[in-house]
Formats: sequence, structure tokens, C-alpha cells
Amino acid sequence: MKKVLIPVTNHATLGETDQANGTFAPELTHAVHVLKEAGIDYEIASIKGGKAPIYGQDIEGDDVNDSMLADEDFQNRVNNTIPVSQVNIADYDAVFYPGGFGLLSDLATNDDFAKLSAEHYDNGGILAAVCHGPAAFLPINLSNGESLLATKSVTGFTREEEIDYGTINDVPFLMEEALTRKAARFNKVQPWGSFVIEDDRVITGQNPASAHAVGEAIVKQLAK
Repeated sequence: MKKVLIPVTNHATLGETDQANGTFAPELTHAVHVLKEAGIDYEIASIKGGKAPIYGQDIEGDDVNDSMLADEDFQNRVNNTIPVSQVNIADYDAVFYPGGFGLLSDLATNDDFAKLSAEHYDNGGILAAVCHGPAAFLPINLSNGESLLATKSVTGFTREEEIDYGTINDVPFLMEEALTRKAARFNKVQPWGSFVIEDDRVITGQNPASAHAVGEAIVKQLAK
């Protein structure tokens, strides 16, 4: 059975504010739902391990989110994430970073997951992310010394979406700007539309609405 590693944040607030945050539930639940439907296993990890902070459990009319959050096995994995020190990257066929603002405060600068992801990609693996998840690609440097993003076309949560969401003044940094500076190209569509880019084995989605399509892109690449 194919298996996907899902690193999530340990940071429980929006930047330095006291607003509850972490991983945005629908970006995790929708992607995992697609993986499960395709018979693909997954494990959830974090820098410190243990219970992962999650928000967005109360999205109205999101049946996939509701059903996944009610799943005992899923909750067990979220509440008992594997610490990065115990991750054997050779066990996985893809790495997927869901979004949420929390990771801007830890995974966006974490060397441990960056090194594992670099090793995974160098060995032919798939790296995927959605919304703020691509911020975790910023510290990834490949064995040839180049940044993962140096030759990649990517997308992610945009400046316009930060403004719409009311978070532009609270985020630790503006992800669109950071990705634009580091990636070969940053792409986007109108705010809140589903948009996914596949550049070789790097898959990125723009916003929460893109999580399902990112999951589908992972499944498609794993089937090759």
C-alpha cells in the first residue's frame, strides 16, 4: 500500500496573536478523504509530535470535513502525531503539507522536515502542499545545492486572499511574496477558486478550495 507523510504544525495561534489556529481542518480532511478513497495510507507527523492544533472544524455544509473529523482513526492520528525525530522518510511515497497559518511560525523555517523532504524528492518522491502549506518548501535545499523552488512553478494563498480573510496584518510574513522571491514562478487565479499546479513532482494548490484537487493530483502521480 502506498503511504503519504503529512507534516502538520505545532503552532497553535495565528502568528504572535492569541487567535486559535494551527492546521486548517478542511485542507487536511479533504486531501485525506481523497487518499483514503484511493486506498492510500497516511501518517501525520509534526516537529514535536503529540496532539496537533486544528481549527476550522465548524465549516457549515462541509460534509467531508464533518465525516473525517468524526472518524475515530483520523482523530487518533491527529492527537498522536509522530515527532520528526522518529520519521523514516524511506517509508513514504509522497509528502503533503496542508495549510493553516500555524506552519508559517514553525514548518516554514524547520530544517528537520526540510532535510527529510529534500531527501524524499532527491530519491524520486512527490512533494505536495496547499494554501499556506507551500511555505514549508521555503527551507528545502536539494542535494545539488539548489533550493527546491529555484526551478519550480508554484501557487499558494495569495495577498488578495489574506486581505479578504482579514489576516494580512497578523501573518508572520506574506507567503505570496516569499514564494515569488524564491520560486521560478508564482501563479494565481481569482481569490478562492480551486487552482492546482503540477511542476514535475511538486504539487501546489492555491487555497482551501484546492485541497480536494491536490489530493487527486497526489493520487494520480502515485499511480504512475
